[in-house]
Amino acid sequence: MPSQPNVYAIQQPLTHDPASHPPASNDPGSDMSAFDKLTTMHCRTILLVEDEPFVREATCGILQHSGFKVLVAADAQQAIGIFFEQRQEKDGCRSIDLVMTDMILPGRTGQQLGDDLRRHSPDLALLVTSGYFNPEYETEDHQSRTYFLAKPYSKRTLIEKIDKILNAPPMARAAGQAS
Repeated sequence: MPSQPNVYAIQQPLTHDPASHPPASNDPGSDMSAFDKLTTMHCRTILLVEDEPFVREATCGILQHSGFKVLVAADAQQAIGIFFEQRQEKDGCRSIDLVMTDMILPGRTGQQLGDDLRRHSPDLALLVTSGYFNPEYETEDHQSRTYFLAKPYSKRTLIEKIDKILNAPPMARAAGQAS
């Protein structure tokens, strides 16, 4: 008698309720609680500035899958143009909630880009990423809303960092400014 093929049925809920579907594993890499929280966020826009095409595309995909509107720039000049175009939007959302930039860009640093943009939007959050080891890059300044994330980073680490930055309650921001 010929053997029958195995048939597997995979069922997934039509809606995602993180409370009723905890992570399937105790492996820290699979715990996407911050990721799950972000998928319900609306009107959050990230300006992603990355000169490496592979890193730019992969990061953009992660952010879009997490529910963010992502504006993409390959260098600081393009990012400045996008920033000023978005300031004109009147769709009820903040134009840009976070600028995520590589530290080393053609012609300038991500920190210089952040400084330029903050002349027009002082409360703008800046997440600087780098694959180079340099203690100067790795400092965070909560008063100026400047944060750092070392490359390579996992999806979980990225989403948790963005969650921390964008969802800090006003009192936490004030406390961060006092320290």
